[in-house]
Amino acid sequence: MSQKVNLNAYFERIGFAGSIAPTLATLELIHALHPAVIAFENLNPLLGLPVNLDLASIEKKLLADRRGGYCYEHNLLLMAVLRELDFSVRGLAARVLWSDPAAVDRPPTHMLLAVEIGGSTYIADAGFGGLTLTAPLKLKSEIEQATPHETFRLMGGAPDWVLEARVGDAWKPLYSFDTTEQTIEDYTASNLQLSTDSPFTRELRVALSPSGRRLALRDNRFTAHVAGEPSESRILTSVAELRDMLAGPFGIQLPAADLLDPKLEAILAAGA
Repeated sequence: MSQKVNLNAYFERIGFAGSIAPTLATLELIHALHPAVIAFENLNPLLGLPVNLDLASIEKKLLADRRGGYCYEHNLLLMAVLRELDFSVRGLAARVLWSDPAAVDRPPTHMLLAVEIGGSTYIADAGFGGLTLTAPLKLKSEIEQATPHETFRLMGGAPDWVLEARVGDAWKPLYSFDTTEQTIEDYTASNLQLSTDSPFTRELRVALSPSGRRLALRDNRFTAHVAGEPSESRILTSVAELRDMLAGPFGIQLPAADLLDPKLEAILAAGA
């Protein structure tokens, strides 16, 4: 990760035009803009394509090619940007509990960031799909922290933390982590497993978090969550509808049709 990140390309991609001083306000603005524009998506694993974690590959995919990605791509890019802006940042690893609370005893499969600002530690995470953070959270236990979307809290600590989100009237665990710094080598094995032998190779998962909304696509079911309103879902029934959804609301520049369309057809057939 010695290559310098292309800040101009990143700022253009997310629409950032604020102060670049390494302050909490700068981090908050970047953290709101990034998941509002760059989608969480798993098209590469679905299409049998590699997910490369070197910075040049991530920049090409997420910035130049206007694609999205999953946690390692989003957060390695965000970490490179923040370091270029003179933030003190380290990569962490987490065990995803959202769909499997028993995963607390399994190897970590998710990446997040710890950012030091003014003597305090904040966690940042631009790559957790439908419940991606849209603001940094202070690493402090048992306090409710509002974001532009849901309210979150951190439980535990010393050394194991659990991130929870308030969903409706209930608190739901998202993942557990500690503050041990990880390297790119630490992420490599997990990334290989996620990209070649996980549900990401069989299911379409896409999410975006523009202001006041959460957009999600799980196979051929599209859901829009609007703050303070009932969620709306609909089933997409054709390849054309899926392509329009990916390119339209999610803003993804699509891979070649000869690669993508057969996979979309298979998803539609499985959901029929």
